[in-house]
Amino acid sequence: MRLFQNSLLLALALGLLAGAQAQGASAPGAAPAAVRALPQAEALPSPDRLTPYRPRLGRSKPLVAVVAENYYTELTDYVLPYGVLSAAGVAEVQALATQPGPIRMFPAPMNVEPQSTTASFDQEHPEGADYVIVPAVHKDDDPALLAWVKAQATKGATIVGVCDGVWVLARAGLLDGRRATSHWYSREDLRKKFPQVQWQQQLRYVEDRRVITTTGVSATIPVSLALVEAIAGTERATQLARELGGAGMSWTAQHPSERFQMSWRHKLTIGGNAVAFWSHEDVGIPVDQGVDEIALALKAEVYSATYRSTALAVAPRAGLIKSRRGLSIVPDRVMGADAPRRMLSAPDASEPLLALDQALKGIASDYGPRTAAWVALQMEYPGY
Repeated sequence: MRLFQNSLLLALALGLLAGAQAQGASAPGAAPAAVRALPQAEALPSPDRLTPYRPRLGRSKPLVAVVAENYYTELTDYVLPYGVLSAAGVAEVQALATQPGPIRMFPAPMNVEPQSTTASFDQEHPEGADYVIVPAVHKDDDPALLAWVKAQATKGATIVGVCDGVWVLARAGLLDGRRATSHWYSREDLRKKFPQVQWQQQLRYVEDRRVITTTGVSATIPVSLALVEAIAGTERATQLARELGGAGMSWTAQHPSERFQMSWRHKLTIGGNAVAFWSHEDVGIPVDQGVDEIALALKAEVYSATYRSTALAVAPRAGLIKSRRGLSIVPDRVMGADAPRRMLSAPDASEPLLALDQALKGIASDYGPRTAAWVALQMEYPGY
């Protein structure tokens, strides 16, 4: 998502709040009682797969660059592909930013130190990457980012626009005449702005001539597994999903796009949560050396998308935290007097992919099922 919790959406919610209250009793879209696992293979039998990787440039493994824009980048869009591909061990994965210094994430206000800049990457790898993963960013018209992504495509990289990272690809001209998909909230705006693109529905990722686009945040895990499969085969992707807690998970392209739209219940929830600013709370997530970045990102994203809470990374001491797979995280707080009054459990490293369901269950318990349903809608998550 682009900076989803924006003033325009808030104004819309508040403006419709009175009408929503009047219609609330009969409004459609009541939240299901429980959170289900990500769709299983038998529920989505589509054989769709990404094009298998073909080794080039004499590399023993493909080179994958995950690129951020320092001002604001979507947390899960950036961290999940990095974490999943790094865990697979089938590629060299580098976490980049357009400028030196920390990357400010959203919706959780976490900072991540990039491993390199795009300029340094170009010096080290003038021939370019094999895959470039572009998350949703706030400044999707940043000239430096657009130019770098376009240059990587020219050098032969497959470009992957995750969620509203599609805006960067579209502005760079990489989608002209191609099939593509997007987050449900941006769909109509993208159709109007870029009519030359063949916009698709019912697919959570679309590949067209070395350009891949995805739907919402929840598509990040399946497309990351699909990339592992493209690089190393179905057996390795299946094994990896099992290792990360997603045994039986499907990563095919099929997706129920028609289910994702704003209802009166969602608008009522947004308005009610935003207006009740006095009940907003900071919640702490304990982090220490070796924290699992996949579980951390999912948990922090969910708890920061409610309009009721903001998730902060809380470390036992000051200084950078090195994640399980090599990301450098800047803690928001330090344990002690500076820590939030309410602390959540530490991210579970044993089955990190389950963190999404677990966090949504926690939201439903803490703030009610309608808030959990609103968060799931933002993430375009079909499991709720």
